[in-house]
Amino acid sequence: MEVDDGAENNEVVMSTTGGNSLNLPTGMTLDSLRLDQTMRMSRFGPGSPMKQQPLRNSNGVVHSPTRTSYSDRFIPSRSSSNLANYALLDRSPSGAHTAHSSDNREDGAAAYSLLLRTELFGAEAGGLSPATPEKVMGFGSREAARSPGMSPTKNLFRFKTDHRAGGLNSRPESPYSLSPIGIDGALAGVVTSPRKAPRKIARSPYKVLDAPALQDDFYLNLVDWSSHNVLAVGLGTCVYLWSACTSKVTKLCDFSPSDVVCSVGWTQRGTYLAVGTNLGEVQIWDAQRCKKVRTMGGHRTRVGTLAWSSNILSSGSRDRNILQRDVRVQDDFVSKLVGHKSEVCGLKWSYDDRELASGGNDNQLYVWNQQSTQPFLKFSEHTAAVKAIAWSPHQHGLLASGGGTADRCIRFWNTATSTALNSYDTGSQVCNLVWSKNVNELVSTHGYSQNQIIVWRYPAMSKLATLTGHTMRVLYLAISPDGQTIVTGAGDETLRFWNVFPSPKSQSTVRDTGVCEGIGHKNRFLVSLPFILQVG
Repeated sequence: MEVDDGAENNEVVMSTTGGNSLNLPTGMTLDSLRLDQTMRMSRFGPGSPMKQQPLRNSNGVVHSPTRTSYSDRFIPSRSSSNLANYALLDRSPSGAHTAHSSDNREDGAAAYSLLLRTELFGAEAGGLSPATPEKVMGFGSREAARSPGMSPTKNLFRFKTDHRAGGLNSRPESPYSLSPIGIDGALAGVVTSPRKAPRKIARSPYKVLDAPALQDDFYLNLVDWSSHNVLAVGLGTCVYLWSACTSKVTKLCDFSPSDVVCSVGWTQRGTYLAVGTNLGEVQIWDAQRCKKVRTMGGHRTRVGTLAWSSNILSSGSRDRNILQRDVRVQDDFVSKLVGHKSEVCGLKWSYDDRELASGGNDNQLYVWNQQSTQPFLKFSEHTAAVKAIAWSPHQHGLLASGGGTADRCIRFWNTATSTALNSYDTGSQVCNLVWSKNVNELVSTHGYSQNQIIVWRYPAMSKLATLTGHTMRVLYLAISPDGQTIVTGAGDETLRFWNVFPSPKSQSTVRDTGVCEGIGHKNRFLVSLPFILQVG
């Protein structure tokens, strides 16, 4: 039986008649046919996706192909595409946070990238991580494409839905839209408000006053600012009062030639001024009448620091004692606080008038209460004299102290729990500390070796400003009654005024009349620069 598959002439025809013979074309043998099949199998392999047809010459002889033929059809592989190279998507790995420097260039680039993604891909693509724009979306891999923010079945590049076409949830485009491409609704919750700019603090004083004979002595306290906006300054043997409202200078007292002023301190109401002298006396003066009210003894040598608590006046001396004086009684003092082994150079009452902090040249910081004559807290971590002391007006029991040249640290204490909190090395001798009443910030003044003034933000203790200008140690510091301005004094015989703190939130509006309008107003110093405080 002969089988014919309908092939044309010159095709190989198989016959099953008799001895299974093959009808081959003229000139072709069975061996050449087997050789041709073997070469084709070895070239393309049994699993080749494409098998070539045999080539024939003019005589119909089949030859094996000499070169490989390829198809013209290209099937792309989406898995190998890297969409991050088109700069429309972030190049950083998914979930990573970009490290930023102090400037805002990186933040601006991240905000621009987020805005661009929102405009091109819609609010879904731009809002994957609205809280942290720095987070990137890794669309470069299939795993990232399966993230909750992007469905794997959706096309990455797709036409946006026309919300203006109508529908229940559609909204008309606002004529005041800020978006050049889409409507404002696509950017809802994506574009965040700009960061609040940090408060600017002037790096130079707005007023400088000459203060001749202002002593360069670390253990004295010769400047204080009253609640009536009057500055008291001890210059040599005299005490001068300078009114911030009227710019008037008044000489309160003169101890020449036998005595020298070592400390000044205003009462809380600002009507009386206490003056400590080199001979160990403490005098009380009526500032309005420029009249001495009384003189109190008790110390054997100079009184370098004073602190008021209602009707109680505390005085610290080189004789290592602290005397508690009640101005309502006839006695010079009502109690003596004994504990320091060297000169007492720092005193400060807490805002509730319950605790008194004292610092001495023995590197000790003590805390006393109203009844005891022995300290109930002793802190010995400082390695130099403790003159700078400040209580926080924002947190009960929070106390700050600063050490001298060998210490240079500002330390914080919790007197309610009797624990040390933190310590910060300032790099210079700490001479004074004062806490702002308006914001949770404090100011420190320094001596050796940088003579700077630093504004700190608490509790991070980040530096908001470093103020320079004094050429010697900044030994004296006082703050204005409205809490905005500080005045600093140094051995270079100058007083410098700085605006460092913001105004209190409850401060009433002050009319710009150019004159003083009472306590709690914004200080308006009308004295020309410089103003000379003359002695004699």
